[in-house]
Amino acid sequence: MPTKLKPAANSATPDLLLSMDRNLALEVVRVTESAALAASLHVGRGDEKAADQAAVDAMRTVLNSLSIDGRVVIGEGERDEAPMLYIGERVGTGHGPKIDIALDPLEGTTICATGGMNSLAVIAMTEEGGFLNAPDTYMQKIAIGPGYDPDFLDMNEPADDFVRRLARAKGARPEQLMICILDRPRHADLIAKVRAAGARITLIQDGDVSGVIATAEEHSAIDAYMGTGGAPEGVLAAAALQCTGGQMLGRLVFRNDGEKARAERMGITDFGRVYTHDDMAYGPNVMFAATGVTDGAMLKGVRRYVGGATTHSIIMRSKTGTIRRIEATHNFSKKPQE
Repeated sequence: MPTKLKPAANSATPDLLLSMDRNLALEVVRVTESAALAASLHVGRGDEKAADQAAVDAMRTVLNSLSIDGRVVIGEGERDEAPMLYIGERVGTGHGPKIDIALDPLEGTTICATGGMNSLAVIAMTEEGGFLNAPDTYMQKIAIGPGYDPDFLDMNEPADDFVRRLARAKGARPEQLMICILDRPRHADLIAKVRAAGARITLIQDGDVSGVIATAEEHSAIDAYMGTGGAPEGVLAAAALQCTGGQMLGRLVFRNDGEKARAERMGITDFGRVYTHDDMAYGPNVMFAATGVTDGAMLKGVRRYVGGATTHSIIMRSKTGTIRRIEATHNFSKKPQE
């Protein structure tokens, strides 16, 4: 099994870390709310870049108001791709605990631009050194919810065999299972094998973070997530699973030598390594937050009206397993419109 990532020594005192654990978990929802509100002005307007930039700018502003010494390790790209929230960017006031941050200010930019479902503003935080520095490439993923043997997943197992084994483990028939897969041409063979085993499939257009999280939700219809999506999104999903339970495996998929070179610059040398969710998001203080931009299975989207808006968010903590859902009313007459 791969060796777990170990957080670097943190200079923050235990009191500061306790403060991070209890208070920052509630503060961080302001970050995703702000990004979601900004992106909501671009829903259905057909401009992906404008929607993404609005979410990035809003998220950066609120992040820089937090009392943390933060570093973006999963972001919108490398520094030469600024003004996005780039990998390595320092955020926060610089005073407070050292925090590593994984974020996607607008997961599902195309969804937002076309007015589709499951667009989110997403962020995760942990102690310094707790996230895999995943390059912006593809990752093959497989995920299930809690309640199975720790080594239940096998990245190399044929999809049809996995479906049958999962059904046996659940005491169900394959046709009772629902597998979530991104609707992409590259998944044609995967889809065929899952259907051949008898399982049902829900195809999503984008937003595989919410697809992975759905496997661990108590009343979700999703039994497993399978397929290849973004590696940064894999780390965000792993952070959520640390809070909710469940299992996930991921393996980087490189399309060219340039992507391999990028991975090497980020410290990755074993290109065939299979990462567990513990390898991707490690530590006792992992926090995850998301706010809906458009309606989805996990969260309602932003509801705008004259003078204000409502948002729906979820916040999770790995230390306690606490999951909070927050519906907030934003009164724009009390502050500049977000």
